[in-house]
Amino acid sequence: MRKFTITFTAFITLLFFSSCSSWQPLFNKKDLTNWDKFIGSPLKGHEELHKNASVDKVFSVVEELGEKLIHISGEVNGSLATKEAFENYHLQLVFKWGEKVYTRRNSGLLYHSFGEFGEAFGTWMANVECQLMHDNLGDTYLMLNTRCETEVVKDDEKNAFVFSPGQPKITFGKEDNGRSIKKGTDNENPLGEWNTVDLYCYNGVAVHAINGQTVMVNNNCSIYTDSGIEPLTSGKIQIQSEGGELFVKSIRIKPIKRIPNKVLK
Repeated sequence: MRKFTITFTAFITLLFFSSCSSWQPLFNKKDLTNWDKFIGSPLKGHEELHKNASVDKVFSVVEELGEKLIHISGEVNGSLATKEAFENYHLQLVFKWGEKVYTRRNSGLLYHSFGEFGEAFGTWMANVECQLMHDNLGDTYLMLNTRCETEVVKDDEKNAFVFSPGQPKITFGKEDNGRSIKKGTDNENPLGEWNTVDLYCYNGVAVHAINGQTVMVNNNCSIYTDSGIEPLTSGKIQIQSEGGELFVKSIRIKPIKRIPNKVLK
C-alpha cells in the first residue's frame, strides 16, 4: 500500500476544493500560516549556514515595490509545503530568481507529494518534480518511488531523454529508464524576470507549461510498490529551497474536470 494517508482535514479540503471552480490562492499575501516549513540537509560546502538556519529565515514574506512576496533564501535544502493535498487541478506559480546564489539557482515545484519530510534526499517528501532550476525550467525529476510514462526521443549527444509529442511513451523511474526527463523546448525568461509555471494534473496526467508553452506531458503518474504499480493522482505541493534565492509573487490553484486540448500537445 502507498504510504500516503489523507487526514480528515485534508479530506474536507479536497471535498471543498472539488466543489469550487474559481482560483484559490495558496499564498494569502500576508504570511505563511497555511504552509509547513522544513529544513533538511546542508548545501555542500555551506555546512555553517545550515547550523545557523531557521525555517522563518529560509521561508519568509517580504515586500517589494509595495507587493508582498514569498522569499526563499536558498541557503539550505528545505521544503515549503501545503498543509493539504490536492487532486485534479490547475496550479499556477509566478516566480523569479534573486541575486544570491550559494551553489546554483536550483528549486522545484514538487507535486503529488506524500509521506514524511526527509524521505527524499534528507529533505523532501516523495514527489514528482516540475524542475525550476535555471536553464532546466520544466524538466521532470522523479523522487523516490514515483514513476510516469512520457513521449520522448533519446538525445545520444547529451545522453538524455527529451519530451517529444507523438513519439512512443517510455516509462521512467528508479526501476526503468531513470528519474530525469528533459523539457521539449526552452521557454524560460531571462534572469530577474518573472516566470509563470502552469501545472495541470488530472487522472494521472501532468502537464508542465512554461510562460504559456507546454514543455512536458507526463502520463500514468504512479508509484512502485512491493505488490506492483499503484496510481498517484493527488498529494501536497512543495517548493524547494535548494541553493539559490527565489521569490514567489503568487501561487494559486483551481479544480479542473479535464486538461484543455490546447494544453495537451
